[in-house]
Amino acid sequence: MTVYVALLRAINVGGTGILPMTELAALCSGLGFNHVRTYIQSGNVIFDSPLGKDAVHQALEQALSKKMGNPVDVMLRTTAELGAILKANPFPAAEPSKVSVCFCNGNLPKGWLELLRIPGSEEVQPGKKEIYIHYPEGMGKSKLKLPSSTGAATARNINTVTKLLALAAAPPLT
Repeated sequence: MTVYVALLRAINVGGTGILPMTELAALCSGLGFNHVRTYIQSGNVIFDSPLGKDAVHQALEQALSKKMGNPVDVMLRTTAELGAILKANPFPAAEPSKVSVCFCNGNLPKGWLELLRIPGSEEVQPGKKEIYIHYPEGMGKSKLKLPSSTGAATARNINTVTKLLALAAAPPLT
């Protein structure tokens, strides 16, 4: 069994895409995923499955799109991938609540960084399928916009990523 962390884009944010976490957990259980648990009301779900990553991703996106009535982007990572993402954080000295990881569905396209315009004091560093952003004045005050060429993405701050890894690495409750 592989433990997965699914990060949903645009769920329970700003009054759009409202999906109670109990319904998200039930949907995942209905797909045959095991030891399902959610974390905070922003579309984070942890579960294990014997299915491969592509099959899990496809099943979850299809079920969510059907339930929500429109496409829902899912960024899926394994526990090992999440650990590597935290380890690769290029801003370890920054306040964790001011560092976000933008999770993308695929590898970052060549040349996207050259298209990025940084309007303030933000610092941006690419990963393989993630973008690390340090917001010294906080994310809420930032005018930074990622180029559309990066594709679908969803952001979580380092505190949330750390908690998700801890939940994913903990033995499941039976």
